[in-house]
Amino acid sequence: MIYETNRIYETNSAQETFELGRRIGQQAKKGQIYTLEGDLGVGKTVLTQGVAAGLKITEPISSPTFTILQEYQEGRLPFYHFDVYRIGDVEEMEEIGYDDYFFGDGICLIEWANLIQEILPENVISIVIEKNLEKGFDYRRITLEGVNLE
Repeated sequence: MIYETNRIYETNSAQETFELGRRIGQQAKKGQIYTLEGDLGVGKTVLTQGVAAGLKITEPISSPTFTILQEYQEGRLPFYHFDVYRIGDVEEMEEIGYDDYFFGDGICLIEWANLIQEILPENVISIVIEKNLEKGFDYRRITLEGVNLE
């Protein structure tokens, strides 16, 4: 079960994290940009897969660690999934043409967005996933800022 307290969600399984992502995807609106922060192995890909499912995307979702960007066009809205962990500087984002995605017809989800902070628009939606092993191996604390889920 997912518990909500002031935009802080607690999940206790990968399926619950996925379902929270699905809710985010179902309510996503054209032009929204989500930043996704969390340590390696914390569940960013699981949450992203849920977002894609909420957008009615059926193709497999994987982290674009080496390609930087994965585009999915088949859903309710285009979905642009960035993983900027390997970005050397913002000029690489300019080479990709990031502004076409940031200000396009879909939604963007950007992992490791703190590395490109200077080019992010003001109204991004921040998602932070944290583990707390004292509460269990599968426990996640997910903080959402900038949007209310219904």
